[in-house]
Amino acid sequence: MADNTYNIVISVQPKYRRWLLTPINDLQQKNQKHTKNKVEAINTRNFQARKKGGRIEINPWDLRALPLGYTQMGLLFSKPKEPMREKETGNTLIHHFKTSLSHTLDHFPLLAGRLATTQHEDDTVSIFVDCNNSGALFRHAAAHGVTISDIIKPVYVPPIVHSFFSLNGLRGYEGITNPLLGIQITDLADGIFIGCTINHVVADGTSLWHFFNTWSEISKGSIQLSKPPVFQRWFPDGMDIPIRIPQSCVNFKQSNEDFIPPPVQDRVFHFSKETVAKLKAKANAEIGTDKISSLQALLSHIWRCVIRNRRVDPNQQTSYRLVVGARQRLQELPDNFFGNALMPVIVTMKAKELMEQGIGNPAWQMNRKIAAMTEESFKNMLESWPASPSFTILSNRNTLFTASSPRFIMYGNDFGWGKPIAVRGGSSVKFDGMLRLLSGAKEGSIDLEACFSPQTLEAMANDQEFMDTVTV
Repeated sequence: MADNTYNIVISVQPKYRRWLLTPINDLQQKNQKHTKNKVEAINTRNFQARKKGGRIEINPWDLRALPLGYTQMGLLFSKPKEPMREKETGNTLIHHFKTSLSHTLDHFPLLAGRLATTQHEDDTVSIFVDCNNSGALFRHAAAHGVTISDIIKPVYVPPIVHSFFSLNGLRGYEGITNPLLGIQITDLADGIFIGCTINHVVADGTSLWHFFNTWSEISKGSIQLSKPPVFQRWFPDGMDIPIRIPQSCVNFKQSNEDFIPPPVQDRVFHFSKETVAKLKAKANAEIGTDKISSLQALLSHIWRCVIRNRRVDPNQQTSYRLVVGARQRLQELPDNFFGNALMPVIVTMKAKELMEQGIGNPAWQMNRKIAAMTEESFKNMLESWPASPSFTILSNRNTLFTASSPRFIMYGNDFGWGKPIAVRGGSSVKFDGMLRLLSGAKEGSIDLEACFSPQTLEAMANDQEFMDTVTV
């Protein structure tokens, strides 16, 4: 019966998937025919944990992510002195990656499993994680002739970066027959790129970096984990487990399979610690408070810049969608919880209000929305969701979306030969208005991976007020 459920669900593709796989301008990619822009797969295999982990019931925080693309984040390193040779024995770098990944999966058996379904007689379905040890995907690839400079020097993120990740184009519900974790090690001319792809149904951004951090610890020789993962989900008292969802709610067939959104590009903007501090001071001074955070001030600054350069009608409503974490708000959740623990908040303002009131007011609106997200708010969402299931859909021309966090440990991932040079995301969940917040290479700095139309990015680059705050 579970297979029948999956057949209904995956009837959505393949035309619509085209934009998930190639969100960058088709012409831009077709013009890059030089061999140095090709990524060749050298070896692909599945890795298993030492033993199976049983069944894990998932809660509404996880279930909401079923339509979302897998989360993709990667780290760029200089190449170590040890040459990269594909051997199953001997002290080679690829063998070291494989061994350390295998040991890491022993602590994360969930990531070697698959999503599974149970159909019930009342035309409902329940979804869970089957830690059946089907395996996580590992791929070794080579980007011939591509250098570190080719990745970090261009103004826009080169599309070839998207080829440094595996499991491209998949969405959460496709974890039934596809790995929940995909690792790709791409050999560059003078560097190494480690791309990590995780199904969003089983892990949020905090958990993705929890896995990355643990893998780098084990790679460096740690035996005792600093943060052993906890996979058990929290459910309110009295909730029926497993959660049953009407079959009609999990048919994620798109209403328009032929829809192809307009082309977008990625650019990484760097904001120094000093600039962020100035924006924070300015926002707080405008409101007469000290409660606005550095991040809220920076996001307000970016929001105003984008709306200004999109030339939005002054009376048009614009929105900013943020996510708020539950780990620090629910005492039942341990800090090392591995899964999803997020809720969205949306701040809405007219374009003219955004432009006329400085960065202080939008930042203050964000602050108030986030402050209103209490422990009770999170629990109420979990309790009410089964009666009216809803799923995360990221598509609105007048809304900006923020993912990831500069608080995640990114540049602290040392696999044994030094820290990363840069952090980059993959092609998954890319559309006009998606912003990824990344920690900067220098302590206290923040990087923004911005995905917008080429016209918006060009206008932002010519916006002196905005570019004066960007570190080149």
